[in-house]
Amino acid sequence: MPTKVNRQKMLIGGKWVACDRNFEVYNPQDGEIIAYVPSATKEDMIEAIGIADRTFRERFPLPVHERIEILEKTADYMTENSEDFAHIIALEGSKTITEARSEVKRAIQTIKISAEEARRLKGETINFDQNAGSENKVGFYQRFPVGVIGAITPFNDPLNLVAHKIGPAIASGNAIVLKPASATPISALKLAEAFVEAGLPQGYLSVLTGSGKEIGDTLITHPSIKMVTFTGGAEAGERITQRVGTKKVSMELGSNSPVIVLADADLPKAVHSCCSGAFSAAGQNCIGVQRIYVEKSVYPQFLDALIEATALLRTGDKMEQRTDMGPMINEKEAERVAGWVEEAVIAGAKVEIGGIREGAFYYPTVMTNVPVTAKIAKEEIFGPIVIVQPVQDLDEAIERSNDVDYGLQAGIFTNDINKAFKAIGKMDVGGIMINDSSDYRIDEMPFGGTKGSGIGREGVRFSMESMTEQKVVCFNLDS
Repeated sequence: MPTKVNRQKMLIGGKWVACDRNFEVYNPQDGEIIAYVPSATKEDMIEAIGIADRTFRERFPLPVHERIEILEKTADYMTENSEDFAHIIALEGSKTITEARSEVKRAIQTIKISAEEARRLKGETINFDQNAGSENKVGFYQRFPVGVIGAITPFNDPLNLVAHKIGPAIASGNAIVLKPASATPISALKLAEAFVEAGLPQGYLSVLTGSGKEIGDTLITHPSIKMVTFTGGAEAGERITQRVGTKKVSMELGSNSPVIVLADADLPKAVHSCCSGAFSAAGQNCIGVQRIYVEKSVYPQFLDALIEATALLRTGDKMEQRTDMGPMINEKEAERVAGWVEEAVIAGAKVEIGGIREGAFYYPTVMTNVPVTAKIAKEEIFGPIVIVQPVQDLDEAIERSNDVDYGLQAGIFTNDINKAFKAIGKMDVGGIMINDSSDYRIDEMPFGGTKGSGIGREGVRFSMESMTEQKVVCFNLDS
């Protein structure tokens, strides 16, 4: 039975707006059109930014109790409509319905954490009398919202990554204009609906859909945008940094995440975690496991078990609850992954299992003997591929883990606390998971990386800190 095609509206200044021009949103599983979505123009973006700027300046700031109430009501709306949210995520993206339901739960938690952190956004007193001659001075610093935030989000977590932009922005008193990924815009529009229903005053939120080439440049360069927050690919991130000038910037730009498995590890646990971490969301996950370095003495045992676990994964209809992995976001991306695998094989790599593409589906793939110079070893594959390589010891594993221009997260499996702390100290990453894969995150922790993996940290409180400016206040009292 064909899916009913609906026509979406975008949110400009709190009002739902149709557009003369629209683009199609497809179900990547079968290429079926599921929606027509407005294709915003540069003029639409300028209008949205102008409304946000006027709203912020005229109403600045929303009282904290109003921010809390709005965020709590948004979370309530999401909870009441959680199955609708999950269906949208699964239909327009790559996630299975089970993965989509998990994302909805996380997004609700992200909004709830934003409500909690709104009451905790505080400054502190300053002891000015630490300097001689300042005995009569007292004061403090206080955090103020930066103004209007421009946000750009990717397709792979189309609801929760949007929540990680909007939630902290509203919690810290800012207005925000967001452009979601064109492949998965409906989830973002549904979240905007939740904020509207929760009573967010008009002007504080706009969600514009359309071409990044047409409206993205206006969003990041407009003088009224005081901060740009971006989650996406490294090349796009570099282009943005070249265009934003002196605006505040927060960026999460992906990774090539390593996991180390030492001889003293719990191997069944390591296999399970690495298999899940490599292939969830069809591998389209910035902290997904891409490289596994296994101590030689247990390498054959680990590799055999990982291949066996991978063989048990069910790839197919993402709306079926028994399915473990659905399609990639489109056939073009699946073709790209196939090309990277083929390139590595020509250079001497071996496909242990998988290596098969059917349309937008690319089956879970385990590779060995991959040359360190291969693109698939150096860059972010963003697909269901994992590389397994033997190493002599922990030192070699750390050296090889660090030998890429990314440093988002990593994992290590060991029962030796000294080796764990050695990895903590020497691995050049933003987060390291002990006895877990790199693919672990909660929405409250600081999240970000080193090197080419980005600038700054997300996680609700840490996003709010970057979305505010510290202002020092000092009173010179009469003696």
